[in-house]
Amino acid sequence: MTARRHLPAAPASSATPSSAASQRGQARRALLVTAGLGAALAGGWLAWRRNSLPATDTAAAEQEPPSAEVPASAPLIEGDQLTAAFWQQQFDTPQGAPLAWRALQGHPIVLNFWATWCPPCVKEMPELDRFHREFSAKGWKVVGLAVDGPTPVREFLAKVQVGFDIGLAGFGGTELAQTLGNTVGGLPFTVLIDAQGRVRHRIMGATDLARLSEQARRIQPV
Repeated sequence: MTARRHLPAAPASSATPSSAASQRGQARRALLVTAGLGAALAGGWLAWRRNSLPATDTAAAEQEPPSAEVPASAPLIEGDQLTAAFWQQQFDTPQGAPLAWRALQGHPIVLNFWATWCPPCVKEMPELDRFHREFSAKGWKVVGLAVDGPTPVREFLAKVQVGFDIGLAGFGGTELAQTLGNTVGGLPFTVLIDAQGRVRHRIMGATDLARLSEQARRIQPV
């Protein structure tokens, strides 16, 4: 006779309908808490991101209209009237700071093209400086654009000091001088510009205080 051992039956589940419902409620509450924490974290990150962006960038984009750019091919002068392209020019100075024409706009100007290798240019430098000292109180600006290299200009100004602005135009200054009426292509060349940006007088060759003063009084009577 073969002995048979009966395996014990699996115990019946002790879970009641009420306990199952309770477990489902706890799971639902856990999901809600997790979703709430996720939303809070997302909201906090968005607030930090918004506050960390520079306020000036947004303000500038909303308040400042885009500046009009003048094409590089735009003429610098039309007739005797200087254009917007002329006032957007900028040159280096012997000290390294930029010389922007825009800062000179609205003033009568004596614009002198010169070079250290030009004897008449060197001779008239003190005359230009005297004009600067006498007429700056009347609103006149004097600018010397050097058709020369930076090193010789710095060495020259270390010996002959002037109180007016000097710009480094390089040999490209020759083209600007021709645009303003220097048909000969020589130096020195001086242009007198009124406060409205019109070229009123041109001087080919060396000048002096008396001649500059006479023209300045005609352009802007005191």
